[in-house]
Amino acid sequence: MFFELALNGIGGRTIHEVKSNLTMLEVQQWAAYRTRRGSLNIGRRVEQAIGGLAAFYYNTKVKKEHWIDATDLMPHEDRPKPLTFEEERMQAIKKRESL
Repeated sequence: MFFELALNGIGGRTIHEVKSNLTMLEVQQWAAYRTRRGSLNIGRRVEQAIGGLAAFYYNTKVKKEHWIDATDLMPHEDRPKPLTFEEERMQAIKKRESL
């Protein structure tokens, strides 16, 4: 967390400056902000926005069976791991029960 704060100039330009300039409460508040709003890295935020827009545009031009997910257009985004057959069945059962 200190590394990301330093990279974005929050509290200082080095990890040492961040640790000496920010209180633990401020670091925890930044961590909560990051958890809620996503990365502090402006490049990742731009990549996510453009990927979402590009996927939306593409999906409006093709049939539904050829739709793509926005993460396919975001090379630095973590992709969800594929589910096993059993996990897919359990999700389907839970979804059906909630209806």
